[in-house]
Amino acid sequence: MHKRIRICLIGNGTQSKRIQAVLKKKKIKFNIFCPKKKTIDKKNKNFLKGFNTFFIISPNSTHFKYLKLLRDRGYIFCEKPPVNKISDLKKLKRIKSNKIFYNFNFRFSKLAEILKNTDKYKLGNLRYINIISGHALGLKKDYASNWRSKKQLCPKGIYEMVSIHWIDLINFLFKIKSHFAPTFLNLSKSGSSIDNCNTRIMLKGKTYVDIFTSYTSPLIKRKLFVFQNGLIEQNNNFLQVNGPALNINKDNLVVEPKTILKYKINEKKDKSYSLTKSIEYFLSKVKNKSNFSSKEIRTSLNTTEILIKGLNK
Repeated sequence: MHKRIRICLIGNGTQSKRIQAVLKKKKIKFNIFCPKKKTIDKKNKNFLKGFNTFFIISPNSTHFKYLKLLRDRGYIFCEKPPVNKISDLKKLKRIKSNKIFYNFNFRFSKLAEILKNTDKYKLGNLRYINIISGHALGLKKDYASNWRSKKQLCPKGIYEMVSIHWIDLINFLFKIKSHFAPTFLNLSKSGSSIDNCNTRIMLKGKTYVDIFTSYTSPLIKRKLFVFQNGLIEQNNNFLQVNGPALNINKDNLVVEPKTILKYKINEKKDKSYSLTKSIEYFLSKVKNKSNFSSKEIRTSLNTTEILIKGLNK
């Protein structure tokens, strides 16, 4: 596989370095393209012609120009969101390529694996979802110089960087019926973009989803999925499945459902796991010269549209 594909990584920031680590571990060679100028000149275009597989890992606002330039050059792995402007989304929808993969890698997480198999645990219908994801990035001294804090580069900050992952996973697994205008806040005051966000979504059957993301909170990772006959819960330390709903003790009192499955969480390893699985999936398509399904492309673009509509409200 390594001889047949020529990989170029566009961007050399934090996420790029994570992807570089995965590729190095797999002993896959790659080049890094990180131009200083905003425009892509003739010299840069000629350099990019030497590759047939691209990882677009540059700031969100630059994704579309690379997608437009490289759409007919081979396979593209594009970081989420692919675009953050409605004008670019309209243009992106006109690109008819089945060789573009959008890295909504939560689809490959341990949590997603369990959510795909709820029938196995006899959990019944989904009733409610609550997700809280926060860490103190916005309180760090270098946050003001981070592109994520700048409105011109990342219009709605944490909403398009963190909330979008959860919106996509929910949309991919359960399909979003409607969504409400998010609540955007800038609490750090050291950046111009959004660092706190509340999002409410409705699924079919009037199942509600509440998502809170923050760059100014203590580290917290909590996800709760309430089903008719059980729970799936994840926090900083564990991921577990509990059921059935009716669990009665010797005094004939309803108590917490029994633990069916318990998995210890290592945040760093779990992030690496889902990213690695996502990259492996992408490279398997490249190796086999096969296409990405219309469903996964359509869902990615639909998630992006939900994001942008939220941005515009």
